[in-house]
Amino acid sequence: MKATGIVRRIDDLGRVVIPKEIRRTMRIREGDPLEIYTDREGEVIFKKYSPIGDLMEFAAGYAETLYKTCNIPVAVCDKDCVIACAGIPKKEFLERKNSAELERIIEGRSLYVCPNTSDKKLPLTEEGKNHYISCAMPIFAEGDVIGCVVSVGNMESKGENLGTEVETKLIQTAAGFLGRQLES
Repeated sequence: MKATGIVRRIDDLGRVVIPKEIRRTMRIREGDPLEIYTDREGEVIFKKYSPIGDLMEFAAGYAETLYKTCNIPVAVCDKDCVIACAGIPKKEFLERKNSAELERIIEGRSLYVCPNTSDKKLPLTEEGKNHYISCAMPIFAEGDVIGCVVSVGNMESKGENLGTEVETKLIQTAAGFLGRQLES
């Protein structure tokens, strides 16, 4: 665990303010849920809660199946980072922060399909330069956006047919299915 050197006091209602610098760095926004952990040494740990994180293994299996049966590279993201992927290098993408463009797609709450004529392709992650978002559908659970399913294109591939109707329907189906799994 990394010490920040910042000290805060608990008020009379048991509240503590998380400093703005930490909230910005950790992408904690107003209203975001946090999980609270304790350990035997008396440490209290706050972790950003991801409801889709409960489905991580299931999401990984779904992504793997989509890739194996349809040859579509897929990433499943929560609101902050990639939690599962198939058909793209896991070391490069798992637990990497979503790009600002993907965050806008998620918050936009609607399907995104990369236009075939687009010269500017949207990156999947902040560091991602070789892969882009071909098609993305936010995942909804009980009316809230909790993440996104993304089909991923490779910048180095030529003549790719971006955003086909079948690819779009598969991504929408995956997002709908994962959302329903969280509701049950």
